[in-house]
Amino acid sequence: MAVDTAVRPTQTSTAPKAKPKKRRSSVGLKLLMAGTGLLLVLFLFAHMAGNLKIFVGGDAFDHYAHWLRDIGTPLLPHTWYLWIQRAVLTVAVLGHIAAAVILARRARLARPVRYAHRPKVQGSYAARTMRWGGVIILLFVIFHILDLTTGTVNPVGDARHPHANVVADFAPSRWYVTLFYTLAIVAVGFHLRHGIFSALRTLGQQSPRGERRARTIALALSLVLVVGYLSVPFAVTIGAIK
Repeated sequence: MAVDTAVRPTQTSTAPKAKPKKRRSSVGLKLLMAGTGLLLVLFLFAHMAGNLKIFVGGDAFDHYAHWLRDIGTPLLPHTWYLWIQRAVLTVAVLGHIAAAVILARRARLARPVRYAHRPKVQGSYAARTMRWGGVIILLFVIFHILDLTTGTVNPVGDARHPHANVVADFAPSRWYVTLFYTLAIVAVGFHLRHGIFSALRTLGQQSPRGERRARTIALALSLVLVVGYLSVPFAVTIGAIK
């Protein structure tokens, strides 16, 4: 009996200490996902606004594209701002992915025994497709860089004429590029909808009213982004932009 009473206090005093630490770590990872996600969302909307300048005219769009390369001059050398931006975005993407992978792994380890019959998940379609959506987005980013940044796979590929690059890229004969672009942007929309909703809940919108507000904001922002990005390739394809 003396041994039992000596062991039990030790077990009860040490066991709870690990759990709060792990919970704090998980909260930190969620905040990292929310913060990096917010940075990426801001970039997407800024990039979309720049893309929409193509509707003003070819000269205006070319001027905007060249202006991006001159931001920060003469304090910064030519194109340095873009490289700094790319570095920051790359770190944000890697941090976002790393946090997502760690949290997903912890969720699996928390339930090591699989259900004999897994119940149907009561989640949105966007939440259930985050994984494959992320793969499509990653492939699209790689293609987009090779297409409109380096010009490697672009029919024109001339950095001096960004407008011509876009028009040639989404020409009717290159319908497969427009199709892939559409698929990727729709995947971004689903990813964004779920991501914004999750980030808003992480940042405090957890009441029933707050969740409804978060869903509305997430849906509205994702729709604006999808429509804004797809308007350019569709306009080129149907001949509205030449």
